[in-house]
Amino acid sequence: MTLTDASASSSAPAQRKLSTAKAMVEAIAQEMERDEDVFVLGEDVGAYGGIFSSTTGLLEKFGPRRVLDTPISETAFIGAAIGAAVEGMRPVVELMFVDFFGVCMDQIYNHMAKIHFESGGNVTVPMVLTAAVGGGYSDGAQHSQCLWGTFAHLPGMKVVAPSNPADAKGLMTAAIRDDNPVVYLFHKGVMGLPWMAKNRRSVGPVPEGEHLVPIGKANVVRPGSDVTVVTLSLSVHHALDVAEELAQQGVDCEVVDLRSVVPLDTETILDSVGRTGRLLVVDEDYLSFGVSGEIVARVAERDPGLLRAPAARVAVPDVPIPYARPLEYAVLPTPDRIRRAVLGLVNA
Repeated sequence: MTLTDASASSSAPAQRKLSTAKAMVEAIAQEMERDEDVFVLGEDVGAYGGIFSSTTGLLEKFGPRRVLDTPISETAFIGAAIGAAVEGMRPVVELMFVDFFGVCMDQIYNHMAKIHFESGGNVTVPMVLTAAVGGGYSDGAQHSQCLWGTFAHLPGMKVVAPSNPADAKGLMTAAIRDDNPVVYLFHKGVMGLPWMAKNRRSVGPVPEGEHLVPIGKANVVRPGSDVTVVTLSLSVHHALDVAEELAQQGVDCEVVDLRSVVPLDTETILDSVGRTGRLLVVDEDYLSFGVSGEIVARVAERDPGLLRAPAARVAVPDVPIPYARPLEYAVLPTPDRIRRAVLGLVNA
């Protein structure tokens, strides 16, 4: 077994490479082989293999009794997963787009997230709710949000969002084994799919065999001394690209990949800001009342003296994600917006 922590993943030896999508599928398959109580259900998770290849090959390997294509009724199949989890099984249930949470939020928040609390801790709900998140390919306001801040705001659920293939596998394994409900959000832009916008980190080294990434541990993916950039998911790729570019100009960015929103690794953030004295939070979720504000608040509450300049945020302004490509990229946390924010901090 390999256990990836905040210091290990960047120094791991070279390994075979997989896309993020294939790493997710490998984790699910290994857990299904290890535990017969693990099964998969959702729309198009069977013969189609998931519209973002998140379940490709599982039907052929495990059959229709353990990989269930469902009708387009999110309330029904997420409710079925909750019932199965309460009875001791470990379902992995896919909500095709996170934007569709509205039609099944009663099941997610009033049941999945609360049953353990309402039972006085006597009933567990060991299930994984997966969903595709993120914009960048002109799919409009109802298919392009991230919304991890929405789930993080509501107690009773762990929330994770991998940025790379190794973490995708490790976090999925950890999520399936967790006795709490885990919301596992995968960005379409990091899946490594040929028809999506490509980036070089969507395919990368992934350990063979059992691999766990602890939920609640952030990862310093690039050490630096001038600015701490705290981010997650696809924005980690953008932040690393900007950091490499600005290094040529003498600006040294430290990039922290949250990996987990709930629990949030506050200590790693504080340690990093203590070294750099400057904080930029990059979030593809909405600006107000979300993850970016929470991170800034925690730093300010714990030790505001760490900051040599006011904290900055790059996030989606409080508007629906536009369909038109120029407008969409105007609101997303693009490398250009990140670059300008970093330079604004170091020149403050």
